[in-house]
Amino acid sequence: MNIPFNKPYMTGKELWNIAQAHANGHLAGDGTFTKQCSRWLEARTGATKALLTHSCTAGLEMAAMLADLSPGDEVIMPSYTFVSTANAFVLRGVVPVFVDIRRDTLNIDETLIESAITGRTRAIVPVHYAGVGCEMDAIMAIAQRHQLLVIEDAAQAVMAGYRGRPLGAIGHMGALSFHETKNIISGEGGALLVNGTDFAERAEIIREKGTNRSQFFRGQVDKYTWVDVGSSYLPSELVAAFLWAQMDEAETITRRRLAIWDTYHNAFAEAEAAGLLRRPVVPEHCGHNAHMYYLLLPDLGRRTAFIDRLRKVGINCVFHYIPLHSAPAGKRLGRSHGELPVTVELADRLVRLPLWLGLEDQQDEVIRQILAAL
Repeated sequence: MNIPFNKPYMTGKELWNIAQAHANGHLAGDGTFTKQCSRWLEARTGATKALLTHSCTAGLEMAAMLADLSPGDEVIMPSYTFVSTANAFVLRGVVPVFVDIRRDTLNIDETLIESAITGRTRAIVPVHYAGVGCEMDAIMAIAQRHQLLVIEDAAQAVMAGYRGRPLGAIGHMGALSFHETKNIISGEGGALLVNGTDFAERAEIIREKGTNRSQFFRGQVDKYTWVDVGSSYLPSELVAAFLWAQMDEAETITRRRLAIWDTYHNAFAEAEAAGLLRRPVVPEHCGHNAHMYYLLLPDLGRRTAFIDRLRKVGINCVFHYIPLHSAPAGKRLGRSHGELPVTVELADRLVRLPLWLGLEDQQDEVIRQILAAL
């Protein structure tokens, strides 16, 4: 048996779309497929503007630029997240302030945010772990009280929602990922969602290397020139062509992933009752997208043994983030709000199981081996 942790899914239309992009004679950014993907995101999320980027990291970097942050400013975020969440702001000289996570969802603990706010705080960056929404009502209320921006790291949250609202389109800005490990993919890729009109025009300029090129092509200005800071955040039209095939099948992809997730969840109920593990928790008001299925084992030693045993039978399970506050760069460039005990404990216990379309035929055997390893 050889079960990889991830296997990128293709709908069957991707290569045809790429050939069409070539036939259209436009392979650089912002062609027909890019525009289709952007319109799909705007319709799906309700965002004022959706801009495709070459990665979610790029989307977060754009958000940090749009926020007009200065060196020494602070942004509040969880430590249990990917490095890009912090790096996007560190690149602007901003200090990430790490807050502990909730024990149930592993999302930022919204009850700790307010006490982490200082006179230098400018934004809150919630991360929707595993496509399960943070407590956005509480976070938005805190932001409003303190006049802070909310920038959602919704890398894992395409097709997921909170109280009926799409994740990434609740805060002032949100970033999505289409990396090959995500639900809807383009190899590498991402998007910035801008909610409200305050940032929409400038976001387009920053994405186009600081020029008003998009306005020029719409006939709004008679020539385009350098007007602001920016960089090249556009994806190739080849990437967008691949992505459009995935977006076209997004409902089916999500439905199949949820079925795999549910099969895992039902299979491990007895093991959880026996105290061997803890299953993921999804609050009733969160509509998750089955981005990942993880287990929380009792301790680091048992997690290590579990991963090793499964690897020997050809099943690749992985742990996830090393908390940023404990990383060398995190210690040097950020600061922690408190000891973050839940982050430290759960990071040592979490293991992610294979979850990809096509696993269905082998999932029963995967579950059997997992239960044996437990």
